[in-house]
Amino acid sequence: MLKKLQDYWIRNNIENETREIIRIIYKRAKHLVGAVNSPVRAYKSVGGIPLFIKKGKGSKIYDVDGNKYVDLVQSYGPMILGHRHKKVEKSLAKALKNGYTFGASTNGELKLAKLVCNAFPGMDKVRFVNSGTEAVLSAIRLARAFTNKDKIVKFSGCYHGHTDALLVAAGSGLATLGLPGSKGVPKDAVKNTLISEYNNIESVKEHINKHKDIAAVIIEPIAGNMGVIKPTDAFLKELRSITKEHDILLVLDEVMTGFRSKFGGAQELLGVEADITCLGKVIGGGFPVGAYGARNEIMEMVAPLGAVYQAGTLSGNPITMACGLATLKTLKKKNSYKQLENIAANIESFLKASAKKHGVDIQVNRFGSMMNPFFTKEEVKDFKSALTCDTEKFKKFFWKMTENGVFLPPSQFEAWFISTAITNNDLKTIETAIELAMESVAVSS
Repeated sequence: MLKKLQDYWIRNNIENETREIIRIIYKRAKHLVGAVNSPVRAYKSVGGIPLFIKKGKGSKIYDVDGNKYVDLVQSYGPMILGHRHKKVEKSLAKALKNGYTFGASTNGELKLAKLVCNAFPGMDKVRFVNSGTEAVLSAIRLARAFTNKDKIVKFSGCYHGHTDALLVAAGSGLATLGLPGSKGVPKDAVKNTLISEYNNIESVKEHINKHKDIAAVIIEPIAGNMGVIKPTDAFLKELRSITKEHDILLVLDEVMTGFRSKFGGAQELLGVEADITCLGKVIGGGFPVGAYGARNEIMEMVAPLGAVYQAGTLSGNPITMACGLATLKTLKKKNSYKQLENIAANIESFLKASAKKHGVDIQVNRFGSMMNPFFTKEEVKDFKSALTCDTEKFKKFFWKMTENGVFLPPSQFEAWFISTAITNNDLKTIETAIELAMESVAVSS
């Protein structure tokens, strides 16, 4: 095992300065499953071992060797203000002085709930949980209870957490690892899950015409788990129309997009209102969080008001609530979205210009401060077209970017996330790294 780790480091040009570091990684690998707590972090799709991060500040993170990177992962979205933002850190320090968790209600929950509900016109009440997976699981249970129907329609390539019923035809880590699903998921768990194709309204209509017991359609309004894929102009609006027509609830999974490219999420930008909205990431300010919300008649079915049971010991914990409040208040006060848009647009232009210069086939998909470059000639508009990308080229690109001080998601199918902390100097670092990485891809092609 130790020899393999050493070989990885050498192969990926990661300097092995001390044996002590390798021994530390080795020890961690023995006791931590795959040396990670989430599969994509294992670097399986790009080869090598994962970076071990020691600290972060602003737009930068630092690994255990002291190497500095401009962070375009941002903990996969939550750190929209960058690491250790002064407003968030101040709120955290104040909250910690009062205690960590109480198993009882706090005023912070009420404040954050009001702020979140006011951002989404179709949301009268919200329930906080501890992850996006929990939010989606609860939303689906609620949709089934409200409609008295069992079946759920999801879209190929959309990832909604690791709950059994939705862990089919998913993107994210499952796309990265080339897995069709997961062992341990019984057939009965997915028997009521129907699969449609993203941006293909006819595939939804086929299910609706065939099945009269569809409770809900769940979708990422921007498919961020197969690499940032936007809906066509008509797709979401038509989806909204046909679900209303057939008394089917529309569940929008805005765990990624909520508060990221607009304060009211993708719904505000795209002009579509969900029946149930799932949130996470940004609303926790860097701490574990999830949420689901809807209009009163739906949410009043949730315990203690109704018969849909859902609970969580640490749900709405005061630390998360404080940091979430500070994050959302800062975003709203500073109206940071123009800044995020400008930064992201610059990075997009760097990618396109460098690819053109070096004759590399690339498609850059972007929605506000989320983006992803696909190494393919084909327009990427669904899961099938996403899978046409050249993952070997992405590997080369990834490691060259890492070598030149830019931290990317270690997967072709994960979104890049932009923070307000990125500076003009950071943009220069990113531009230089992209140029060197694209040159490397071109030479090796």
